Amino acid sequence: MLRFTLRQLEYFVAVGEMGSIALAAEKVNVSSPSISAAINQLEKEFGLPLFVRQHAQGLSPTLAGREMLKQAKLVLQNAEGLVDLAADISGNVQGPLSIGGLLTFAQVVVPALRASFEKLYPDVRVTQHELDQAQIFSMLRRSEIDVALTYDLDLPSDLKFQPIATLPPYAILCEDHPLAGRASISVTDLLGFPMVLLDLPFSSEYFLSFFGATGLKPQIAERTRDMAVMRSLVANGFGFSIVNVRPLNDLSPDGKPLRFIPLEGDMRPMKLGLLTSSEAESVNVIRTFIEHCRNEHKDGHVPGLNLIRDL
Repeated sequence: MLRFTLRQLEYFVAVGEMGSIALAAEKVNVSSPSISAAINQLEKEFGLPLFVRQHAQGLSPTLAGREMLKQAKLVLQNAEGLVDLAADISGNVQGPLSIGGLLTFAQVVVPALRASFEKLYPDVRVTQHELDQAQIFSMLRRSEIDVALTYDLDLPSDLKFQPIATLPPYAILCEDHPLAGRASISVTDLLGFPMVLLDLPFSSEYFLSFFGATGLKPQIAERTRDMAVMRSLVANGFGFSIVNVRPLNDLSPDGKPLRFIPLEGDMRPMKLGLLTSSEAESVNVIRTFIEHCRNEHKDGHVPGLNLIRDL
């Protein structure tokens, strides 16, 4: 017969993670004597010392304590899973939700969607991750994220993509670029100028594919994996670039003006949408988040996407 509680295991894990009873008490918002009593009870129940008490250095797990900590964390995770399963069966929207966002637009799109979702469903525990496309595929397959906001770039067949919006490509130029006054630009026009390439997996291949039909390659002067750095390089005259999402203002991070000009011709747009595992929509919280994203975009509440065509 078990003589310990999940709460005692929670206190045990808190001490193991924080290294002291005082810090653990702050983390779980209970008194230090309550933490001490829980540890003493667990040690009595297990018949094992779980920590080495060192007055100057706090508490360190014993060898047995380290192994027990691993199991205690699993027990707590499984207990949370039972609560989340019950909520899913009952139709309540609660439990953990891990969201991935593609690096190129996560800063524009994800925080607003997350804030509005958490306001509607405060019992959902949301975490977010900013990732490149390859990392999104990998983390979805390992169930480290539940859903990702991303583009339809080289999508694998084992993952499910639900499009939300079409994003046409733009050339991005500094204010005094020779082509900055154009209403539209062809890729042939751009070939005579240096390029700042947003060098992320799959994204870079997409941007470079526009030049394939010309039989010529662009003059890549700079490469960066950071969207903000790319915009500043362009604004400071290092070259043009190509993007699919416009920021809320046409300024670089260092305050210089930029020009966003549509690309002419049959340029393949990107589709922005939600990528999940094939069975993810059977989970109520994921299904609800997907519907929330669709509704927020439809109602024009997603920054940077309010002028983009729905799908």
